Amino acid sequence: MKLSTYNFLTSMAIKGVKVGFPLKLTIIKKDVVESEFNPTFVERILPKLDWTAVYGAAQVAELTEDIPAVQPENIGENEVLLQKLHHLLFEIDVLEGQLECPETGRVFPITDGIPNMLLNEDEV
Repeated sequence: MKLSTYNFLTSMAIKGVKVGFPLKLTIIKKDVVESEFNPTFVERILPKLDWTAVYGAAQVAELTEDIPAVQPENIGENEVLLQKLHHLLFEIDVLEGQLECPETGRVFPITDGIPNMLLNEDEV
């Protein structure tokens, strides 16, 4: 699972959950898969992302030295930061781990890079 995907996942479908975001991420095993850097793409996806979740992912991936806690203004003019965001969002691949609902504590496993977000009948 790429960390860009993590930013869009929520547990809001669970009965009684109001927000369900951001999920608590735990990384057990990760891989780095290099991909071509496209600064325009990174800049255009940023408005769709929640910066708190981006920074949270950076903390779990141990990249807080590269990603600021608060989203800088004029981020598109900072190519070094765009490269670091590209690395975080598109090159870190979570192979094993888990996502946890912030409201219920329900754990969703990540196995072979695939988050299992299926719910039981009593949860919907």
